[in-house]
Amino acid sequence: MSNVESAAIESGLHENRVFPPDAALGARLGGAAIGTLEAYRAEHARSIADPSGYWGEVARSFDWFTPWTSVLEWNLPDAKWFVGGTTNVCHNCVDRQVANGHGGEVAIIWEGEPMPGGVAEVRRFTYADLQRETARFANVLKAQGVKKGDVVTIYMGMVPELAIAVLACARIGAPHSVIFGGFSSSAIVDRVVDARSRVIVTCDGAWRRGSVVPLKANVDAACAELVGGASAIEHVIVVRRCGNDIAWTEGRDRWWHEAAAEAADACPCEPMDSEDMLFLLYTSGSTGKPKGIMHTTGGYMVYTGHTSRVVFNLVPERDHVYWCTADVGWITGHSYILYGILPNRVPSIMYEGAPNHPGPDRFWDIVARHKVTHFYTAPTAIRAFMKWGAEHPQRHDLSSLLVLGTVGEPINPEAWMWYHREIGGERCPVVDTWWQTETGGHMITPLPAATPTVPGSCTLPFFGVDAAIVNEAGEELPANRGGLLAIRGPWPGMLRGIHGDRARFVETYWSRLPGMYLAGDSARRDERGYFWIMGRIDDVINVSGHRLGTMEVESALVSHPSVVEAAVVGMPHEIKGTGIAAFCTLEPHFTPSDELIESLRAHVGAEIGAIAKPDRIRFTDALPKTRSGKIMRRLLRAIACGDESSTQDTTTLEDFSVLAKLRETDES
Repeated sequence: MSNVESAAIESGLHENRVFPPDAALGARLGGAAIGTLEAYRAEHARSIADPSGYWGEVARSFDWFTPWTSVLEWNLPDAKWFVGGTTNVCHNCVDRQVANGHGGEVAIIWEGEPMPGGVAEVRRFTYADLQRETARFANVLKAQGVKKGDVVTIYMGMVPELAIAVLACARIGAPHSVIFGGFSSSAIVDRVVDARSRVIVTCDGAWRRGSVVPLKANVDAACAELVGGASAIEHVIVVRRCGNDIAWTEGRDRWWHEAAAEAADACPCEPMDSEDMLFLLYTSGSTGKPKGIMHTTGGYMVYTGHTSRVVFNLVPERDHVYWCTADVGWITGHSYILYGILPNRVPSIMYEGAPNHPGPDRFWDIVARHKVTHFYTAPTAIRAFMKWGAEHPQRHDLSSLLVLGTVGEPINPEAWMWYHREIGGERCPVVDTWWQTETGGHMITPLPAATPTVPGSCTLPFFGVDAAIVNEAGEELPANRGGLLAIRGPWPGMLRGIHGDRARFVETYWSRLPGMYLAGDSARRDERGYFWIMGRIDDVINVSGHRLGTMEVESALVSHPSVVEAAVVGMPHEIKGTGIAAFCTLEPHFTPSDELIESLRAHVGAEIGAIAKPDRIRFTDALPKTRSGKIMRRLLRAIACGDESSTQDTTTLEDFSVLAKLRETDES
């Protein structure tokens, strides 16, 4: 067996359902950005053969204060894009639209969580509103001593002021570090210290399922740990949202509304070098120090704007209304609620609350009322919708929808089919997007009017992305052999480093494969050239010498009618070395039993092969997840291995009771 073959991750799950793009979709969208698969292939080939020519052409659709002298300088692992050019991302999101006569058009539609009585607050912000409010808050930040290059920490709920604060930072060249509002005070401390931030923007509280999340109290606890020295917080700016009682430190704390009322409503956009840092965003879920991913101005702006326009096929003149359900605290919210969408002049919805408050039809009510045309959400949410039942979306008119999208993790085929059928009415293409915090934007994705889709596959690389499946030596693997997902060459949205840790940046992403970016995912490429994500590299299970990706086993389990969600991890096995442990959440009308366990094992064997049959299956009402909805498999791995201590990092865990119940439950 060759080195190429021996390093491969085995793949036994195959999906043959193909959904050609609707020939009439382009007309419904107002024109197809890319209209055929042949057009995609020609454009992709051009973008790979001449990246400077391709990206230079794209970049010229944005405003630049100073033109660049060269599109790309590449000295692995360091890229510089649009070298010598100066621009401002807030200008391209907001001010440019006003200057071009679109100031009265709606930029952001914000909807709050329903209050008692079921009434939700709705606020609409035009581009002119955003220009005024971002200028005011930029002046507030300047009054607190914030200068170009200073990192501003933002810890808020999904309120309009979050978007305004982010854009205001970009306006004056102060990189922002947004911390998801569900994180604890310890997460704030770690990130503030690493970023050397001296200003925090927060809220008194945030609404979540009718309860108040005490954001200001968490900031106060963090500030108490940061007393004295270089990491002391000097200013805390507070949005009044919930009206809950909060502590107040005179001289440090300031109400947003009072500070903004005193500020001028004009503030010029700071010219920023293309390679100036735009923001820091810390990855979560690791047991080690959080990684501060650095994204810069020009390349990120161009990449997110271009991927938004092409992947979602956004056309401002056709009354498109776009909704990404993510939180701005994650990269998805950065790229595909704000920075990628606003330059395309399509209204972007921000929603404060949960998908099941006050009822499980909350999202579909919003889609119907606002006539949403583009809906972008996570597979974990889709599986929750499945569990709650199709009767909830069926109560609402979803006929406005044109394009559906998924983000955050691979989607199993059965969830894809439910989404396509129950939400899209079998008429909307599903763009299953693969990308990462580190990539800045979409890397592998269908294009709605051009790509035939296959449930569970993210299909083909985006323009300028040279993706491959390789072994440990960097040799490309043949079709349907699982290996390491790698990107050969730079792209404009790529990370520029890990803040304060050059060695970690090189080691994590650029040292394992010669001359390639290591994505950290295992994947395969089928005979069509379509990519299938099989799970994180760390989640590959070696069973009796066979390397299996967890995603395929999980997909097989979820394709059984009894299972709505599953997570698979490795566990010690006295004969195989490593066995497979599966944690399954059942459909409401199924009950756990030995017979069901055997049925599930047989089903996996039939779908993939006997080698993939779980050695142990445990049923659970819910799986431990981060607040962004990703399953925390490392906690499940510890339970499966019998290490049920609390020494693992759980700062990003959404519901601690789920973990406690798993630890208390006898093994099935």
